[in-house]
Amino acid sequence: MTESLSLAVAAVLGYLLGAIPFGLLLTRAAGLGDIRAIGSGNIGATNVLRTGRRGLAAATLALDGAKGAAAVLIGVQLSGGTGCIVAGIAVTLGHMFPAWLNFRGGKGVATGLGVLLAAAPAAGLASALVWLTVAAATRISSAGALAASAAAPLLAWLASGRAAALLALIVAVLIWWRHAGNIARLLAGTEPRIGTRR
Repeated sequence: MTESLSLAVAAVLGYLLGAIPFGLLLTRAAGLGDIRAIGSGNIGATNVLRTGRRGLAAATLALDGAKGAAAVLIGVQLSGGTGCIVAGIAVTLGHMFPAWLNFRGGKGVATGLGVLLAAAPAAGLASALVWLTVAAATRISSAGALAASAAAPLLAWLASGRAAALLALIVAVLIWWRHAGNIARLLAGTEPRIGTRR
């Protein structure tokens, strides 16, 4: 397989993995209907938590992270470091913009963390710690996510070098872009706290 074909396969497989809407599938299987009809309308773990089903939210978080990690590992096998970057970006975009949900997906936090954990494990663990610490301190999920993604490029550079840092930076930019509304609410002091149903 040529390099360009390997990268194309990594991109396609990454996108398809990312586009699996685990939050939507799990809540429907649990008889809770369409997760997009409650709270923020998002398909991610934070909105699943608004159903009151912590187990489903945890499963969504784990599965969304796992698909990010799986895509990166596939990309590495197909085309080394470049495949890692291509697959990592593609899986994040797939989660955010799944074709079968009219390109309205999640915000990429758990998937992005899974990408980082696979690409630069030490940086991924440190980023997860930032996420948990800030979220626990503020009781605001988006604050933790934004802090963790902002720290991720530096953590990745320190732990694994420039290639991992570049991947972390691109994923962070995508996450911050998808959180534009959250950032506006954080600045206005109206962002809902963890556990609320808004």
